[in-house]
Amino acid sequence: MPHSDPVQSLDPAAYASAPEATAANDAATTEAQHKRDFNKLQKRLRRQTGNAVIDYRMIEEGDKIMVCLSGGKDSYTMLDMLRSLQRNAPISFSLVAVNLDQKQPGFPEHVLPEYLDKLGVDYHILERDTYSVVKEKTPEGKTTCALCSRLRRGSLYGFAEEIGATKVALGHHREDILETLFLNMFFGGSLKAMPPKLLSDDAKNIVIRPLAYCKEADIAEFSRQMAYPIIPCNLCGSQPNMQRQNVKAMLDDWDKNHPGRLESMFKAVTNVAPSQLADREQFDFENLEAKQEAALSERIQAFNVG
Repeated sequence: MPHSDPVQSLDPAAYASAPEATAANDAATTEAQHKRDFNKLQKRLRRQTGNAVIDYRMIEEGDKIMVCLSGGKDSYTMLDMLRSLQRNAPISFSLVAVNLDQKQPGFPEHVLPEYLDKLGVDYHILERDTYSVVKEKTPEGKTTCALCSRLRRGSLYGFAEEIGATKVALGHHREDILETLFLNMFFGGSLKAMPPKLLSDDAKNIVIRPLAYCKEADIAEFSRQMAYPIIPCNLCGSQPNMQRQNVKAMLDDWDKNHPGRLESMFKAVTNVAPSQLADREQFDFENLEAKQEAALSERIQAFNVG
């Protein structure tokens, strides 16, 4: 009995669809990998936010947290992380989102209300024309960030008191903290950054930064995948030659060419040794001789007793 040709016996339709099936399988595999990567990213951000909250005791039972929402990737991510923490934490606290509408030309006023209504998050839109003040007071060619930041901070702090918020949450991340450290060293002559938790100068507000442990790159990728309705800042984002941008570029270069350097630098911010610096207000250098004499006396007494 003659054997049939195996090639000729194949179903032409099935043979033709084989590449399509392979492509579909590859697409499914890729989609599954993307989902796993996103889950890992989300868990990492949630873990780091939770650790920062615990380490610095940022949130306590019954707190009312005012979440400052600018419409940028950082504040959107912070709101998501705090909502997740709110659902899973062993304590009860409330969240209220607040956006400061600074009356920048072309600001899309509908974006945040629509987004927050969809989420079911309590919110306020605080209208203050700080834009005009900043443009009027800032000399041509100078950056607007310092004045804008002061006006924005004053407006938000005051509103936090009005609504009875016990904490004010800002969306600064790890790189923001490191950039501020270098800006102060290079241009301010001081060794300071942004603390994860801060008491305002007038002692009326406690400011928290829940994303202090989070990498900007992780936040950017999370924001991209969440497809947040980002609102760009036309006031500061359009300024060329900002010193913060130069410092940011320096840190980005270090992170790319020297893996682990930013992690080590941030650890240094949390591991300060005042006696190894030179600030006379932070360490008593003047009385080291008396401290030495007391220490030697204790050793002699201990030796005699022994």
